[in-house]
Amino acid sequence: MATASTSSTMEIDLSEKSVLAPAGTIPSVSVSIHPLVLMNISEHWTRTRAQSGKAMAVFGAVIGKQNGRSIELFNSFELVSVEIDGSVHIKREYYEMKSEQFKQVFPDFDMLGWYTTGGQPDEADIEVHKQICQINESPVMVKLDPLLRTTDTVPVKCYESVIDISEGNTLILLVELNYSLVTEDAERIGVDHVAKISNVESSSTEGEDSVLTQHLRAQHSAIRMLASRLEIMKSYIKAVMEGQLEPNHAILRECSSMCHRLPLLDTPAFKDHFYHQCNDVELMAYLGVITQGCQAMNQFVAKFNILHDQLGPGGSKLMRGLYS
Repeated sequence: MATASTSSTMEIDLSEKSVLAPAGTIPSVSVSIHPLVLMNISEHWTRTRAQSGKAMAVFGAVIGKQNGRSIELFNSFELVSVEIDGSVHIKREYYEMKSEQFKQVFPDFDMLGWYTTGGQPDEADIEVHKQICQINESPVMVKLDPLLRTTDTVPVKCYESVIDISEGNTLILLVELNYSLVTEDAERIGVDHVAKISNVESSSTEGEDSVLTQHLRAQHSAIRMLASRLEIMKSYIKAVMEGQLEPNHAILRECSSMCHRLPLLDTPAFKDHFYHQCNDVELMAYLGVITQGCQAMNQFVAKFNILHDQLGPGGSKLMRGLYS
């Protein structure tokens, strides 16, 4: 594993939020975050904003390994939440289903905390943190501020919870943790590829675009040109209908011909040809799966004969091969 590339030792600001512990509180653990966690949080927030049309907090679980006082966060997954009377409630059934799926792929990883987005922690974060405490007694909270523009540090903070008793009341306060960003070789390659795609405008002059980026840009340019041509045709027909332009029958015939091409997708001939192509593709995929299965069976039989070199009736081996 590579050494830490970025670290955070920011001081806790008590002037804005009272849910933070006093500045003298000493953290009990140190956190190492892999880039995949931050990429998942950023993608989750960006997708939610694009779908809803507004910036809103998202929630998810972070998984990884804990060795003593060191926590290493490798991956994360989304959590489904509902808002009831202004309070956010995490759906426990969805978490258990996703956790079981991740356990099948990553049996060594445990749920070590949760993530959200926004600025400084507030009472709403404490309420969600209490729900996560029912799953993990001492979860870590990772908070990403996607609206904070900074070039010095990553806009991420990590917190752990401590119990404080004030005037006979039990309070949960958050202590900011020191964290570091760590990467492995495979992650470094993936992050570098994503960075090139995100900086597509600047990298186009340097010839660093990937094949996928070039393909998507070509499709985007073609769709944008088609939309502009259709807008011109629409404006022309509207002007003719309003009497602002003299009708040109040649242009109108071209427009009518273009409009009549759309119903071709609903004709029986098109559907028949389309279904034939789909069946051919599915058949080729099915044959490929059968071929792989036969090859795996042949390899199994060969290994079985090597490990169990026994003779059957007539002096022949028990199994010679699938096609022998």
